[in-house]
Amino acid sequence: MEFSAVPFSQARETTTLQMPEHDPLPGALDETPQDSGAFPRTLAPAWHTAVLIAGIVALSIVGAMRPVAVTDSSKRLMTYAATAAMELALLGWVALGLRLKRIPFRSLLGAVPGDFRSIAQDSGIAFVFWFGSLMVLATLGVLWTGIEAAVTHQGAAIRAGKPLQPSPSEQKTLRTLEQLAPSSGEEIAGWVMLCLLAGFVEELVFRGYLQGQFTAWAQGKIAAGVVFSALLFGVAHGYQGVRNMVLLAVFGLLFSLLALFRRSLRPCIFAHSWHDLVAGLALGLLRSHHIL
Repeated sequence: MEFSAVPFSQARETTTLQMPEHDPLPGALDETPQDSGAFPRTLAPAWHTAVLIAGIVALSIVGAMRPVAVTDSSKRLMTYAATAAMELALLGWVALGLRLKRIPFRSLLGAVPGDFRSIAQDSGIAFVFWFGSLMVLATLGVLWTGIEAAVTHQGAAIRAGKPLQPSPSEQKTLRTLEQLAPSSGEEIAGWVMLCLLAGFVEELVFRGYLQGQFTAWAQGKIAAGVVFSALLFGVAHGYQGVRNMVLLAVFGLLFSLLALFRRSLRPCIFAHSWHDLVAGLALGLLRSHHIL
């Protein structure tokens, strides 16, 4: 999503953000004059990014191989706490990388004026984006199901009007997500805080740091930053199965387009947090009514 100052000045074009004079996006590019062919500046040392990517992939593999088993409220709250600690560790690691390059942490956020009108506008855009992206993902999900049915020879069941049975992997993913969903008031409070934290951290990590770094490594090619950060976003969710990993990679791509459009991570953070919150509460509601 990096379009001007780190990462929003990662493009080779000289587009700049219209920020208040007292609150510019700092540290995006070197202060020394550069020729028109200069490439965007990296956000952290290469080894720092390599360690981050390796950690994300490792956690995803562990999550896929050892899905969470939550049987009571105390274990669910412990899972929330462990996830929050992991999110904070990611945030701290990114902050360290930026510090090594003397790049201000705030520059990852892009344009985030604090007036009510701007916040309300980003909130509205985030909601419209979230609703539209759900339509896109639902369409892709239906296509995936149809292709999978054809491959597994369930076409006859479709023609007979019989519902398709979820595959074992999809059933496993649904059970995992259902176990994480909150139920009691205490769990809902913990889930809300976790969703707010995850939305903030993951947007900074994937659409801020990683997309900016990939863009810089690709010598200013924004498409490369968008694609590789989206792919890694999908890979990071190994516990949700292959199907959801692909859909989440598309979701990550849409988030990047939103960030580029707004030149800010704020609407992405709003939409990301809202999506996780609604999904968890919906699953918890379905479970409480014994629908799952």
